[in-house]
Amino acid sequence: MHEIQVIDDPAAAVVALEPMRSRLLSELAVPASAATLAARVGLARQKVNYHLHALESHGLVRLAQERKWGGLTERLLVATAASYVVSTGALGPIAVDPHREVDRLSASYLIALGARVVREVGDLVRRAKDAGKRLASLAVDTEVCFRSATDRAAFSNELTEAITKLVSKYHDETAPGGRAHRLVVVSHPVPRKTDSKEPS
Repeated sequence: MHEIQVIDDPAAAVVALEPMRSRLLSELAVPASAATLAARVGLARQKVNYHLHALESHGLVRLAQERKWGGLTERLLVATAASYVVSTGALGPIAVDPHREVDRLSASYLIALGARVVREVGDLVRRAKDAGKRLASLAVDTEVCFRSATDRAAFSNELTEAITKLVSKYHDETAPGGRAHRLVVVSHPVPRKTDSKEPS
């Protein structure tokens, strides 16, 4: 089972986003039969089988094992990943594209960059898996609390200078066998935690 599977096929995205099928995917973190799932989700086994067939035909679940019960064969299915994310590639020509964004300080541009990361890395992971290789990647995730907008601006300037210096030091377009890597640095406010309790 993959940790995360990126869905870039429009039909597979439609199947995964249907509420009952999404619920079945979550239930299939461990192998289960249609009969077991039917009891868990409160649907007839035939209806569950219908949903499972749709999920299996789009590569979202796979056969884990078969068990013989008398003259019958029971199929146990399992999700192909612990979690799924839908790539903008599933949206075709209407997908967000950072090249179409003009304001590089806007939230829209940041979202477009994030969407491109999902699309490109999802494709690279698939290729690496097909080649039996591990994808080399780097991610840094941290928080910084600025005292003021002035400090935030100063931090942005210093970070830009540091990145520019590092890139100029290590970037070499002429290196034989060299491979370009995309570096994306983003910053946004951390969402405030809200009280989810219903008002009394």
